[in-house]
Formats: sequence, C-alpha cells, structure tokens
Amino acid sequence: MADEDTHEAEPPERDPATGDMFGDAPPPGAAGPGEGSAAYTVIARKYRPRTFDDLYGQEAMVRTLRNAFASGRIAHGFMLTGVRGVGKTTTARLLARALNYETDTIHAPSLDLAEEGRHCRAIIEGRHMDVLELDAASRTGVNDIRELTDSVRYAPVEARYKVYIIDEVHMLSTGAFNALLKTLEEPPPHAKFIFATTEIRKVPVTILSRTQRFDLRRVEPDLLVKNLERICEAEGARVEAEGLMLIARAAEGSVRDGQSMLDQAIVQADPGQTVSAAAIRDMLGLADRAQTIGLFEQVMRGEAGPAIETFRGLYALGASPDQVMLDLLDHIHGASVAKAVGPQALVLPKDQAQRLAAVGAAVSAPGLARIWQLALRAHEESRRAPDAAAAVDMALIRLAHAADLPGPEEALKALRAGEALPGGGPLGGGGGMAASGGGAVSAVARSAPATQAIARPATEPATALNTFEDLLALIERRRDITLKLDVERFIRPISIRPGALEYEPAPGAPTDLAQRLVGRLKEWTGERWLLSTQGGGGAESLWERQKREAAEVRAEVEADPFVREVMAAFPGAEILSVRQTLAPEPVTPLATEDDDED
Repeated sequence: MADEDTHEAEPPERDPATGDMFGDAPPPGAAGPGEGSAAYTVIARKYRPRTFDDLYGQEAMVRTLRNAFASGRIAHGFMLTGVRGVGKTTTARLLARALNYETDTIHAPSLDLAEEGRHCRAIIEGRHMDVLELDAASRTGVNDIRELTDSVRYAPVEARYKVYIIDEVHMLSTGAFNALLKTLEEPPPHAKFIFATTEIRKVPVTILSRTQRFDLRRVEPDLLVKNLERICEAEGARVEAEGLMLIARAAEGSVRDGQSMLDQAIVQADPGQTVSAAAIRDMLGLADRAQTIGLFEQVMRGEAGPAIETFRGLYALGASPDQVMLDLLDHIHGASVAKAVGPQALVLPKDQAQRLAAVGAAVSAPGLARIWQLALRAHEESRRAPDAAAAVDMALIRLAHAADLPGPEEALKALRAGEALPGGGPLGGGGGMAASGGGAVSAVARSAPATQAIARPATEPATALNTFEDLLALIERRRDITLKLDVERFIRPISIRPGALEYEPAPGAPTDLAQRLVGRLKEWTGERWLLSTQGGGGAESLWERQKREAAEVRAEVEADPFVREVMAAFPGAEILSVRQTLAPEPVTPLATEDDDED
C-alpha cells in the first residue's frame, strides 16, 4: 500500500493526448516541449488510436467485434495477425479496455470507448493489475507459461475480466505452446486471452483452433494519405500531397511505418516551410516516378541507349539500382493491370496512369509477362552483382531487345505464313536474341512447302507519317471506316513522330481505341507504335474542329442582313442546315446566224 500511495502522489509523466508514459521524462516544472528532446513524443505514439473508430482500414474486424459484443457472444481467445504496423498491439489494448469497460451508466463490455471508463487510464498506462501484457520474444519457455497458467485460476482484483495479452506469440517454444493448450481450451470464465503475431504460420494449429482469428489488413495508400494529412494538420506541418503519397507507398500498408517516415519528413524543411516531394524522395532514396515511367517507355520502345542514359541520370541523383528495378517491375505490373482492368485501377496520378495504360495497350499480354520475368530476374541479379549499376545496364539492354520478341505461337504462325519475324521496329529490336535462333528459323522455313508461302501485305513506312493528317489519310486508304470515325472524333493530337503518337482522349473515347489503332498501325507500317495519352494539352479533334467551323458558318449566316430580314418576314422559320454550293459557271451565249455571217 505504501508503494501505491507513492505512485498516486507522483504519477508518471505521460502525453496528455495518448496517455503514453515517458520512462525518461523530466519531472513537472522541467524542460517542456520544444525545450528538450526527452519531452518529445514520436508521431506513431502520439497519434495511436484511442477508440475502435480510429483504426484505419480494419472496418471488417471492427464490425465483427461490435456485433459479437452487442449479442454477448464474446470469445475467450483472440488471435490478431498482420504485417508490421497495422495495429495488432493497439487493437489488443483496445480489446482489453472494451472487455473491462465500465462507467456510471455502462456496466457491460462495450466497443464504444468515446468516454474514458474507470479502468481505461490504468490500462492505457500499462499499470492495471488485471491486464497483463507479455512479450513472447523474451519469455519463450515453459516456466514462463506455467506462471501464467497458475495465475489464471485467481479472479480479477478490480476489473470484470483478467486479460492476458501475449505479443509475438509465434516466438513461444513448442513446449510453451503445449503447456498453454489446456488452459486455452477451457479457461475460467473471468479470463480472456489476446494473441498478436506477424508470423501466423508459425503458430500451431491447435492454438489457432481455440481462438478467433482476425487478419488485420494492409492500409491502402489513399487511406493512409488521409491519416497523414490529418496528422500534418494537427502538427501544423505542410507537406506536398505528392510527398505524402510517396510516404504512403513506401510504407507498404503499415501505418506505423508511414507515421515514422512522416516524422522524419517534417524536419526536412525549415520550420514554417513546405516539405517538397523532391526532399521526401531524396530522404527515401527513391527515383522520380515520372522519370522511371519514361525509362520504362524507352525500354518498351527498344531504345537501349537512351534508357541507359536515363538510368545513369537517376543513379547520379542518388537512386539505388535495385530500387530502379523495383520501379520498373511496378510499372510493368501497372501496365498489365491497366490493360486488363483499365487505368482507373491504378493508384497513381492521372497522367502517370494514362502513360502506363498506353504502354499496356501497345504491348500484348504475353509480351508484358515475358518482360516481367526478365525484369524479376534482373532485380535479383542487381542485388547479387558486385556492381549493381553495371547489372542494371545489362538488364536494360536485354529488356530493350526482348520487348518486341514474339511468343512461340506467334513466331510459328509467322514462319508458316512466310512472314519475317517481328522485332525490328521502334518498340523493340530483338536482333540479338533473334540471331541466336537463326538456325532453327531457317530449318522451319525450309521445311514448309512452297505452296504455303503467303505474300506479306504491302506496308507503308512509318517515316511517312509525320502529321496527323498523314495518319488520317493512311486510315482512309486502308478503308477502316470504324477506326477512321473514332480517330476523327476522339483523338486530340498533341504530337506525332514515326513510331509514336501522343494525344489527349476526348470524353467518351472507346476503351479499346488505343489498342485497335496500335494494332492497325503495326499491320500497315510493319513497325510497333507507342501511343501515349495525356490528361490535357491536345488540340481539337477533327470532329470538334468541323463542328466548330460549322457553328461559325451558321453564326455568320444568321448574322447576314438578308437572312435576318427573311427570318423576320416569316415568323417561326428555322435554319435547318447550311450548305455551301459551288459558284455557277458563266453561261456562254449561243451564236446567231448574223454572227456566223460576220
């Protein structure tokens, strides 16, 4: 009792917002916040969730627990699993509070923790006698569990339940798990067990079958950005939105990781200044995402030299080689997802998502799968190579030459048709790999009967397409009316050069327009084309220009004085259409007899 009186007389220092204790905090009257580093609380602790409503991204678990508590079907054991930093320990402490929640009006377990209950403060501060938190990483033996099972039989001292929180439970030894089985299967009615682990596969099935399992999900980047924005607002810090998205993506679904990185990012700028995305990118050792997408586009066009120059520029700015390869893998994945689902499935800025979608539309799904395998192998090589930068250089050369290689079925089909294998176009020159298989190619070609040879349709050089009008003329010559109408109506050209077209899609554009246009251009020119879409900056489409010019002609006609007089003379008359007719040719008078005599 003397110890308890002393404890009440001198409570430990704690953060007023969270109740977290500071083991080395100065006594009252000492240096306050901002005057010494000992009083500072990191963001991950300061903004730890205080209620179940504060848990980000775990709505399914909260809904299940709320229904269980409302119906009185509360299990005696809970297993919380998930990656680091998603709230396992925090949820365990919230559950301990909910089980023992009691106020002047509430005398039953409740998940509504908005009002602080009688036992909440002691549980938050870790000093409640009936809530025991154990670290299984440091107490792994049978004797530790035996002490726990011996104390379970005793009733709680002051709370409703005796709650045992065992963190990192997968670290327990096999004997410790076996010692816990009987107690966990038939615990006293006053005992509750809450386990937390990041390695659920290491927990015996016999333990899992005796508990209710809850898988805490990774937090999506957009949801984590909202959490970081609220913290920045509360802290009075200003961080660019792009920088917060970089932090959210680097956190990989971990709220704690994201908050810790935000804590570090805030001090990247002087007080009162805005933290730029470039500063956060340097802090995280990341490459500029727009530049890595440009690198990806160069690789898919088969431009090995420019791709190496772009990579070396990123490397000089501090980007690590393996991180660049990870970004390339991410872009390949994004292009594949955009091809299958659409650019709206990518959690990226609109312009970047459209660029990846354009690459996905220009490359076949098997081609993207092959590039993924090569990039995955290149990433492993960059991590093991003595010179990671040199390994990435070699990987970029391989990727650029393999970007346009056909699959086995496509190659066999082309050989049987007497066509040349693709691979020499601007989107990929598979020259090196094609040469290595030259013998096999010749053998297959010789084995095909001469009667099976089919003349390859005539192609037009891509160098002849220098303007958008040239492109429209080519489509018209090839008599693809549907494609011609779609291109005229929905493509707002920005720039065009041999092998590449950059445009802004008009509203209502078909989702497969880019894919159809790429396929036709490859068929007609014999080369691969890369179509890049932008969110703005395009000129008028041909249909929009014709519509505007027709409106201008109509307005000019309506303003004509003679037309206005006619419209006034015939009330209710309307101008249905305006057609321009050719000027009549002058009529030559007929020759008369007198003229003949003259």
